[in-house]
Amino acid sequence: MTVRSKILITGASSGLGEGMARTFAALGRDLALCARRADRLQALRKELLAAHPGITVSVRSLDVNDHQQVFDVFHALRADLGGLDRVIVNAGLGKGKPIGTGRFDANLQTAQTNFTAALAQCEAAMKIFRAQHCGHLVVVSSMSAMRGLPRNLTTYAATKAGVSALAEGIRAEMTATRTPIAVTTLHPGYIATELSAGAAKTPLMTSTENGVRTMVKAIERERPEAKVPAWPWVPAGFLMRHLPLRLITKVT
Repeated sequence: MTVRSKILITGASSGLGEGMARTFAALGRDLALCARRADRLQALRKELLAAHPGITVSVRSLDVNDHQQVFDVFHALRADLGGLDRVIVNAGLGKGKPIGTGRFDANLQTAQTNFTAALAQCEAAMKIFRAQHCGHLVVVSSMSAMRGLPRNLTTYAATKAGVSALAEGIRAEMTATRTPIAVTTLHPGYIATELSAGAAKTPLMTSTENGVRTMVKAIERERPEAKVPAWPWVPAGFLMRHLPLRLITKVT
């Protein structure tokens, strides 16, 4: 297993990004953290340096929908840390409405943030990794990518299916060209975060701590793809892929 000591995480001011930052800091990794909420990033930086004084933590404000800013911030953070070994494309949005109900604005915002902005992040990361001829790209997708889903999840699921295909395509090229750049696609299930706070209660929901722990474990192993936590999402993923669509609509 390659030790990736300099890690960039987007969407690091809350939820899974914040949790991963804490876990990687505990492992002694240097961190480049970015998100829109600069005040929360600064507070997180202060916390991490107090708990782990031997690491470096650099933070930058970033709106991933400002595509030029994505390239500029990634470049600046690379300079701050003296290089980047791993980039975790984590920033995302969970809002959405049923198609055709007059909320194209909400669906467009989700599509732009979850796919187009993720594309910009992958482009910026891969530009750095190609120049270095090494690195590890991690794309946080969702179990929602397994199938087309109804109602408020339709656009969200479509964007996550898109980023999963994007990551797989990059991985396919790196494999074909034998380029030493690893690509991991994470498919988290229901993990308790600020984003899921308003969602209906489900027995499949796991804690932030357990969700983050399983995500970091898969990232550290540089697995090509991982459904996390493995239980119940590995068998659930199989069912989602193969159950008739009429059953999928009843359980989502």
